[in-house]
Amino acid sequence: MTPESIDPGHGHSPAAWTAVIIMLVAFTIGTVMLFIGQPFGVIAAAGLLVVGLIVGWILKLAGFGVNGPRYQPKGH
Repeated sequence: MTPESIDPGHGHSPAAWTAVIIMLVAFTIGTVMLFIGQPFGVIAAAGLLVVGLIVGWILKLAGFGVNGPRYQPKGH
């Protein structure tokens, strides 16, 4: 087997990128809210983190994951 045939894709897909961006925004908001002492903001950021996971999962189910039918791999 060649390395290309066993490469899982490392999550370079629209589903993965969308989920990671949403979760990075959630971590950023949560960190700022924790720093300024806003517990409701921290809880809201934790909720946004869960939303990011769900959005990534839904996009994967919709075919935008690494092996999905709508995924267009990019040549490097």
